[in-house]
Amino acid sequence: MRRMISFLAILFVLACAFFLAPPDERTVPVSPPPPKIVRRVLLVPLDSRPPCGRFVQDAARIAGVEVVLPPAELLDEYFRPGNCAALRAWTMEHIAGFDAAILSVDQLLHGGLLASRQMKKTVDDENELLAFLRGLRAAHPDVPLYAFSILPRMTPPDGLCDWEEQKRLMKYSRLKGKIAREARPKAEELAALETLRSSIEPEILTRYEALFTNYASFGHRLIDFAESGTLDRLVIGQDDSEPNSIPNLVLQQLAETLAKKRIGEDRVFLTQGADELALLMLAAAEAKRESFSPRVAPAYCDDSASSRVLPYMGATLSETAREKIRFCGGVLAASPEAADFTLYLSAFDKPTKVHRNNAAAEINALLDKKRAVALVDLAEHLCLDETLLPVLIETGTPIHALAAYAGWNTASNSVGAAVAHAVLLQIAQRRAATEDDALRVAAAHLSFLDGRMLEDCYYLKDVVDHLNYSLEKCGAQNGRGLEYNYNYPLGSMLLEKAMENRRARFVDTAAYRTPYTFETQGSTLRLRAADCTVTARFPWPRTFEIDLRTTTHIETLPQ
Repeated sequence: MRRMISFLAILFVLACAFFLAPPDERTVPVSPPPPKIVRRVLLVPLDSRPPCGRFVQDAARIAGVEVVLPPAELLDEYFRPGNCAALRAWTMEHIAGFDAAILSVDQLLHGGLLASRQMKKTVDDENELLAFLRGLRAAHPDVPLYAFSILPRMTPPDGLCDWEEQKRLMKYSRLKGKIAREARPKAEELAALETLRSSIEPEILTRYEALFTNYASFGHRLIDFAESGTLDRLVIGQDDSEPNSIPNLVLQQLAETLAKKRIGEDRVFLTQGADELALLMLAAAEAKRESFSPRVAPAYCDDSASSRVLPYMGATLSETAREKIRFCGGVLAASPEAADFTLYLSAFDKPTKVHRNNAAAEINALLDKKRAVALVDLAEHLCLDETLLPVLIETGTPIHALAAYAGWNTASNSVGAAVAHAVLLQIAQRRAATEDDALRVAAAHLSFLDGRMLEDCYYLKDVVDHLNYSLEKCGAQNGRGLEYNYNYPLGSMLLEKAMENRRARFVDTAAYRTPYTFETQGSTLRLRAADCTVTARFPWPRTFEIDLRTTTHIETLPQ
């Protein structure tokens, strides 16, 4: 009897604590379903990696867009190319009823990005692809066709030559690009170019330069398709590059053709990047559909950041930011007050990382004023101590008030992803007419946001190095290459444990659990993230990227 009385007393105390607690402490957990589907888009992705396909699906879901991918068995897997013929047949068979299609030319022609770098396809293969696109347009004239193609990167493709020859080819590409941009090249530079040329095996140099001359010809044919209306929009992306390089010369040729023909960026867009292009194309198409031209205010972590050229980039950070804003039909805003969102670009390195607290204060000041902020969190050396997110968490910043977060791979990848995410969120907030709509949008947005923070910051800037080291200590010859029947199971186990550890530490911070206000057309909600669940796996047998699935559980709070 005494135990029963004690138990009832405990229940009474707990009940009193609940009902007497301040309003902010009484929360109602919600697990809303995804936003209602308003549009359906067919996507043939650049390759089977998550950034090229699943990222697009998850971000699109925020705005109520269902993105449908081809069956996985038709797509590429690491060095195995996709089944081009089967993918074209699947696209032709399934495109009816979709509101638009986003098509990777590289997947449909080569079988993915890695296969495209080998450039093994002939002019006849190109003719076959162009005939397919022409037939697709004729069979489905009412479905907008958006296509994108990737200019070969400056780095020579695997298998072309050994490492020493690769280095000579890279030097040759840089110098040739530099000389081409000069009105009066110096004699010593011309002599150095000839010396480099003679030091490279002629057949290898011929094959290397053919990658770009062949693409220039094909790129012009794609531009003709866009000009004729076979494609509603064509995007040509520049994979890993540098300001001075042979690929930049090809991009310049294509730009001159567009200017001569007076073809606008709404029809053909030339841009940095590759993996993020499908996501940007989706955001641009949705913005155009809504007649929404986002006003964006770029802001930089310090005075030097805007003019910096980060690794694998052929343009400065400010040029990249302006390019991605234009890509989505946006315009530069005069100030954060006049903007739909601020695009905050953080790009610290070892000498400048001491200024991260100042950048965190700037972001907190923007959030305090209820400004939407899309954060691009770059690190020169891909190190956690050069990123801004840990400082935001240490200072208790309400991180879920951010409109977007990205920090993966190149500056172009991250800037493009952050701009696209923020634009899609703005569109979703305009479309949400009821409180139920708002909760659905918030849940989809926070799940994507948490995933980006956990992967872009904690995996790519922290876990991956520890994981590679552990694999090498266990006998793996190359920690970045996994064999399915040897070290893949071990790597997968280490990955799951590491990401669960980071998740637990992440959600146990004040910054994670700080409430924030979420506004839409139809309602204003006070929300708090309660927790998130995470699963992680390697999509390819390498540790370079992961397939991270995140679901964030939110609570509603009284206003």
